[in-house]
Amino acid sequence: MYGSLALKVHGKLLTCMAIHKSAEPESLAVRIDFEQRAGLLEEAPETYYLTDHYRNYPVVLVRLSRIHLSQLRDLLGASWRFVTSRSEKNRRSSRDAITGRVVRRKDHF
Repeated sequence: MYGSLALKVHGKLLTCMAIHKSAEPESLAVRIDFEQRAGLLEEAPETYYLTDHYRNYPVVLVRLSRIHLSQLRDLLGASWRFVTSRSEKNRRSSRDAITGRVVRRKDHF
């Protein structure tokens, strides 16, 4: 992204080097849902962090010097699931719009 190394899936960002001036050097920005991000920040603030710039995006910042390879593998797996599930939902919505299919949600009480 913007000249930084990045990994994408289906054209959507999975992870990239955090290049905004608010990020610490040698940090990775990883797309993840907000709930998972909150858990990571609470569990390991020495490894995961956030700056105001990234607060409104589904991203967590990772200090590469503090994360173990197995943790990084798990995090990227969670990011992959997050990004691909969003991509699949978007593809379904686009396909439904093109075909004129009406999708109704069931109400659950």
